[in-house]
Amino acid sequence: MARALETVREQYLRAQLGGDPKVAIGVIDEALAEGHTVRALQREVVQAAQRELGRRWQENRLSIAHEHMATAISQRVLMHLFERALRAPARGATILVACVEGELHELPARLVADYLELGGFAVRYFGADVPTDSLPAIVAEEPPAALALSATMAFHAPALRAAVEAVRGRFPALPILAGGQLLAWCPKLGAELGVLVAGDDPDELLTAVERAVELGHDSGPATEAGERGRRHATR
Repeated sequence: MARALETVREQYLRAQLGGDPKVAIGVIDEALAEGHTVRALQREVVQAAQRELGRRWQENRLSIAHEHMATAISQRVLMHLFERALRAPARGATILVACVEGELHELPARLVADYLELGGFAVRYFGADVPTDSLPAIVAEEPPAALALSATMAFHAPALRAAVEAVRGRFPALPILAGGQLLAWCPKLGAELGVLVAGDDPDELLTAVERAVELGHDSGPATEAGERGRRHATR
C-alpha cells in the first residue's frame, strides 16, 4: 500500500534536516515505486517541505545555514524527479523564467520552469537575482512568448515593479506573469502592475501561461497589447 503523501513529506523533511541527499532521494524513489506521480511529489512533498522550512526559519526554529542545506537537497531532488517525468507534446512556445533582482530564493522559480517544461513549453531559465537592467537584453536575444518573474520576499516588490517597467519599456506587447510568495502577501500587486498572477499549483500555472501566450498571439499593436494585458490581469 502506498504511503500517504503527508507521510512521504514528513520522511523527506527529516532527510533534508539531517543533511542526507541520498536518504531524501531514496524517500522519493520509494514513493515513485508506490505509484505517486512526479507532479504530486514535486508539489505535495518538495514544495510543501520548502514551505515548512520557510515557516520554521521565520519562527527562528531553523538557522539560515540549515535552510540553505535543506534547499540544496531539494535542488538535487527536483533534478532527479525531472529526469523521471513524462513530458507533454511540445507546444511551440518559449517562456523565459527569472527571479527579480536581489531575489536569491531560486527554488520556486526552478519549480515553475520544471512545471512548464514538463507541460510542453520550451523554457529559458535564468535563475536567481537577474539584474533588472539585463532583462530587456535577455528578452531581445530570443523573444519568448511570455516572461515569468519570481519574487519570494516582500521587500522585493520594488524590484518586481522595476523589472516589469524595464521590460514593458522596450517590449510593451510581451505578456508578463509574476509568481511567488510576494504575490500571496501582496494580492493587489499583480493587478497594480498589470501582470498575470501565476499560482503555484501546476495546473493553475499552466493555465495562466496558456492565457498569457494566447494574449500575446492575439495582440495587435504593442501599445494595445500592453493595455489588453492590464485589463486581463484585473479580471
